[in-house]
Amino acid sequence: MAQFQFVMRSGPTPGVVFPLEGEQLTIGRDSSNGVAINDAEVSRKHARLNMQGGKFVIDDLGSTNGTFVNGQRITGPVVLKAGDVVSLGEQIVLMYDAISTDAGATVAVSRKAIPSAPPMQSYAPPPAATPSYASPQQAMSPKKTNMVPIFIGVGALLFLCLCAAFFWWVDATYRWCTFFPFISGC
Repeated sequence: MAQFQFVMRSGPTPGVVFPLEGEQLTIGRDSSNGVAINDAEVSRKHARLNMQGGKFVIDDLGSTNGTFVNGQRITGPVVLKAGDVVSLGEQIVLMYDAISTDAGATVAVSRKAIPSAPPMQSYAPPPAATPSYASPQQAMSPKKTNMVPIFIGVGALLFLCLCAAFFWWVDATYRWCTFFPFISGC
């Protein structure tokens, strides 16, 4: 019999193990979730895990920062495989694991997160048998700032300053009638 768990690789509590118990679990910031992660990047109800055919299927619940499996943002249900990397937003990285257990053994597990060994320094993804996804390092790369709105704003401000300077010059040199002959009184 296999049991499943998430191990936090990066986030507020690296190394913490989240046992996945039950047919349906939610992941989110709210403490009522089966997997509760108190971080601003995680929505209150971020994603849902459903057990289907002995496998967990993850689905995003319309979260603000998105749910990613192996670097690919999910837009519908995705079946998880052992070794998959699940990211919530840009900073929270969870490793999905399957644990084989002895059916005769007694296991006592708390529903709260259980701290495990310190996190590994580096993660080598399993051999790619699926379409190429972004590596965990690429998924966690810093956000790039879009400079276009800044250039547009600076350009608009420069244009307004030039217009103001022109009208000041026209007024200071009494050239209203030269540039604007249609004004009454010219």
